[in-house]
Amino acid sequence: MSPVTSLLEKKLATLDVPLAVHLPGGQRVGADPARVTVRLKDLAPLTRIAAGEVGRVAEDHVEGKIEIEGSMRDVMRIAAQMIGEDPVHDTGAAPLRWWSELSRHSRSRSRHHKRADAEQIQFHYDVSDDFYALWLDPRRVYSCAYYRDPGMTLAQAQEAKLDHVCRKLMLREGERFLDIGAGWGGLLLWAAEHYGVRAHGITLSKNQHAHVNRLIEERGLGGRVTMELCDYRDLPETEPWDKIASIGMFEHVGRAQLPIYFAKVHRLLKPGGLLMNHGITAGGTRNDQLGAGMGDFMERYIFPGGELLHVSHVLKVMSEAQLEPLDVENLRPHYARTLWAWSDALEANLARARDIAKERVVRAYRLYLAGSAMSFENGWIALYQMLASRPSGKVEEGPMRGAQSAYPFNRSFMYDRSR
Repeated sequence: MSPVTSLLEKKLATLDVPLAVHLPGGQRVGADPARVTVRLKDLAPLTRIAAGEVGRVAEDHVEGKIEIEGSMRDVMRIAAQMIGEDPVHDTGAAPLRWWSELSRHSRSRSRHHKRADAEQIQFHYDVSDDFYALWLDPRRVYSCAYYRDPGMTLAQAQEAKLDHVCRKLMLREGERFLDIGAGWGGLLLWAAEHYGVRAHGITLSKNQHAHVNRLIEERGLGGRVTMELCDYRDLPETEPWDKIASIGMFEHVGRAQLPIYFAKVHRLLKPGGLLMNHGITAGGTRNDQLGAGMGDFMERYIFPGGELLHVSHVLKVMSEAQLEPLDVENLRPHYARTLWAWSDALEANLARARDIAKERVVRAYRLYLAGSAMSFENGWIALYQMLASRPSGKVEEGPMRGAQSAYPFNRSFMYDRSR
């Protein structure tokens, strides 16, 4: 038995879920019987498995170098234990952090120009509308759901999230509402149909743009809702918006462009107006991707150009852009449950998924959805809703003197179901 095989055998013996690894020559390492089986076509991935480089192992699976048999929930329980080290831990020496920050900023700036952003968004979101429809809710809301009540289905929790966002923004009939990165139109249409706003959405995905415009026509909302294929940097600033939402979009902006993004939002937002910035954030304060090869896997197969920033950094840049943070809510457990719901739905429709998309796409998304659920469960990444305002600069009279925005500076309006 080789040293690597011996190391692997000792590691497998510590797992909660029985795992067996089949080597090319017929040798078997690990549990018998096993709930998860990994079959190697050559010995190259063996070292990566033994070292707990789960992102590299995932790449091997996507590329067909190994086969993984077993439920995704069991696979991810094993992956979490195999990693060994905290994948958000900053291992860089303190004197070198300035160089790490400079390199990270330079890399971020170089890959977030308009053409690159458009190509990266289309790489992910234009895989196939039918593929996404297999595992998303009927409204195709591709962001964290809000399980206001524990017994909610995914569809109910997504509607609860849409309403939660609209309530936080205090949407009112006739207001001008902008949705930056509107996806398949869930929030855009919900806001128009339930709150009577005049809504405009933008996206860089050609598929999403076409889909939402079909829905607008089908529902007779042409006079109140519009959807545009547009980069946020190109939005005109001639008439500011009353309320702005950005749901699951700013992860694509990048560290270097974040000040530009929030400065643009500030100019687009009416004085006294409200912004909802909802998105995934890093679990650590210094890492912009996960370790153990997981971040590299996401960059290569799922979200090219995606960067995760800690919520503290996001709030800092937001404040520097003269947007006042008003309310911050961590929905991390909600996203773990959302992702498991998506993962379970994809697992239940694998045959259909393989008819629609290439095998390597299906393999990548199986690992991405379940792996992301695991990462949220472990706190390696998080999801925050950050409500902010553009202060009006006016010290208003009344019971909440000096509010300078529509926000009442208490949370009762978010949760009172009679309102």
